[in-house]
Amino acid sequence: MLTFHFTGADIARVRVASRPDPMWELLLSLHLIRGDDGAVVFGPWKRQVRSRLSAAVNVLFDLAPPRGYSADFLTPDAGGDGLEAGLDALLSTPRRVLRRDIGGLAAARRPGTWIRSLAEGDLDTLSRLDQTLREYFAVALRPYWTRMHTAFDRDRELRMRAVTDGGVDCLLATLHPDLHWHSGLLTMNSACDRDIHLNGRGLLLLPSFFCWRTPITLRHPGRPPVIVHPIAHDLGWAQPNAELLRDPQESLRTLLGRTRADLLTALTMGGGSTGELAQRLVVSPASVSQHTAALRDSGLIVTRRRGPAVHHSATPLGETLVNGRRGIPPVTTG
Repeated sequence: MLTFHFTGADIARVRVASRPDPMWELLLSLHLIRGDDGAVVFGPWKRQVRSRLSAAVNVLFDLAPPRGYSADFLTPDAGGDGLEAGLDALLSTPRRVLRRDIGGLAAARRPGTWIRSLAEGDLDTLSRLDQTLREYFAVALRPYWTRMHTAFDRDRELRMRAVTDGGVDCLLATLHPDLHWHSGLLTMNSACDRDIHLNGRGLLLLPSFFCWRTPITLRHPGRPPVIVHPIAHDLGWAQPNAELLRDPQESLRTLLGRTRADLLTALTMGGGSTGELAQRLVVSPASVSQHTAALRDSGLIVTRRRGPAVHHSATPLGETLVNGRRGIPPVTTG
């Protein structure tokens, strides 16, 4: 469990990023591109990008493995000023920081030769990293950036509305189910236990397109405090023609299987407990538990405990998948 400790000055300095951060999106997309997470949301994007990436980008996975720690210096604080500012800040990383962050990677796996050169601040290796990041961004992110920005703006509007309705308390209390705000403490589910004292530095909240399922933060306490959190996605955002399926229910059954599709449909109509859903669909509670776990892993439902029982409900993405809603912005390549 991570616990952020706020003073009055910190609450006054909570802010929501005004635009997407290319370096964070780059890092988090690297986490997703190699694995199976988020197949419903990111599957088409993964297939498109994987077919176009060169083997040269494989070195990036040494710095950003799909599980565990990724090097903090890949996401420098560049003031939200875009890709060029982010890359410039990365290339200016002090050698002691490179050694520290790469040392964190080495604790989990033996670093390759190029990683050891990077840790020493070798200029040729830094230049190679810069060019590889640019190549990856051009293929994996730039063609989709307008759609990503649209989703970011939509989430930011929700956060601003929360501030208008109930102040910073409301903003922090409604940010994500894995974040819990109470009496000046913001707790976040984590594999490690750590207290983060903001001490007047405030906190940046960064909505992220490629942050999947759970919020994240930086490991090193000396970095500017930030919480990167997932946002909702339009179904079909990566489709070249932005056309959704014409028969959502039948297509949903083809995509998910009949029982899982019927379960998701039921959850868009008020949700229910495992027992209630089993009775409604005439299946066993064990079957409901199996299917809700798969739907939850895909980001289509959320599950919350209510006393001795659990209650399942569809996420906005799940509702979109069932209802076949449209409204996806056009693709640009600029």
